[in-house]
Amino acid sequence: MAFTPRVFSGIQPSGDLHLGNYLGAIRRFVPLQDTHETLYCVVDMHAITVWQEPEALRRATREVAAAFIAAGIDPKRSIIFNQSQVAEHAELAWVFNCIARIGWMNRMTQFKDKAGKNSENVSLGLLAYPSLMAADILLYKATQVPVGDDQKQHLELTRDIAAKFNNDYAQTIKALGLGGDTGEFFPMTDPLIAGPATRIMSLRDGTKKMSKSDPSDQSRISLLDDADAIAKKIRRATTDPAELPETVEGLAGRPEADNLVGIYAALSDRSKPEVLAEFGGKGWGVFKPALADLAVSVLSPMSTRMRELLDDPETIDGVLRDGGARARAIAAPIMDEVRRIVGFVR
Repeated sequence: MAFTPRVFSGIQPSGDLHLGNYLGAIRRFVPLQDTHETLYCVVDMHAITVWQEPEALRRATREVAAAFIAAGIDPKRSIIFNQSQVAEHAELAWVFNCIARIGWMNRMTQFKDKAGKNSENVSLGLLAYPSLMAADILLYKATQVPVGDDQKQHLELTRDIAAKFNNDYAQTIKALGLGGDTGEFFPMTDPLIAGPATRIMSLRDGTKKMSKSDPSDQSRISLLDDADAIAKKIRRATTDPAELPETVEGLAGRPEADNLVGIYAALSDRSKPEVLAEFGGKGWGVFKPALADLAVSVLSPMSTRMRELLDDPETIDGVLRDGGARARAIAAPIMDEVRRIVGFVR
């Protein structure tokens, strides 16, 4: 069966989007709308696997949507929506809960990391999170998903669930004529790797990932920071006393230097060797101002646009409603076929 080339990706509305979210995910989404049918989802149903203050969740949902648009995702060319607008996500997730095995869920490293020693007291939703993620993807029969290292295991699970569904219901799929030449109802979704992964670390400690949970606001560049805040955070970023090396090998054992060079490379669409060819042998008094200027030139227009959008929540809500309707137009007939396959009476 030939599946329509389609990209799906989602970002959880956890609030305070930062440079790591932009370079690691959102920025990569933009060029895909030139080559694929694209759906970009604010996964608010995933967010409530841990308790959320309702108004804060609404703000965070709009913030992600605003970031999508400000980064260059066109709501007319791509579908931008929040997950809860399409009830079929939850319905298909339940079907997949009955396909997936408990052992599969218990092996998910993200669940182990988030639950820690308190696994008996976390929500059932947190355990079943990967099953809902599989439903997010397969509800649209997405053929590709942009993923980072932390999501590869979940995509492998999505493929396992798709394969088991296709196998468990193979005879029915064939009898209903829903599997095409291959007999597959759901595709084996592939990871989409757009160049080397960009892992952005804290500006205060190069051994830790940039995170909104860090108590120091100076550890991260928020996508809502203005030009002055961006420049100040770059200038105050932790460094070591040595000059920048002339080769990438010279960054070994220098996490803060490696992080700042990596940020410069990502923002300028260059490689680390290219950056070091320009700045190798120079001190931080030269490099930091250059990085600050670059970061401001790239991020400040986006932060300005985000603030404009967030000041007009009706516009964002309209984009999400329109995207939800367009997403449902794809999802509803696929879910209707799933109901027929599993034997639900309508």
